[in-house]
Amino acid sequence: MVTETDELAVALDAASLRWPGLTRTQLVARLALEGHRAAQEAAQERIERRRAALRGLNGVFTGLYGPDYLERVREGWPE
Repeated sequence: MVTETDELAVALDAASLRWPGLTRTQLVARLALEGHRAAQEAAQERIERRRAALRGLNGVFTGLYGPDYLERVREGWPE
């Protein structure tokens, strides 16, 4: 059960133009499904942007530390 607030009424009126002939109840369901789909797409886009950013960093730090860096750091460690 959903209470039709003024804000929801505006959304349902707009939805009825997109999907004419549906009842208010059907429009609520349609909007919920559309909202879910949009949220899923946005989440997938965020994942892809993060992956692209990580790919862009690939190899950036290569050669920053020499091959014997860890051995030199460990020399000062107590045993």
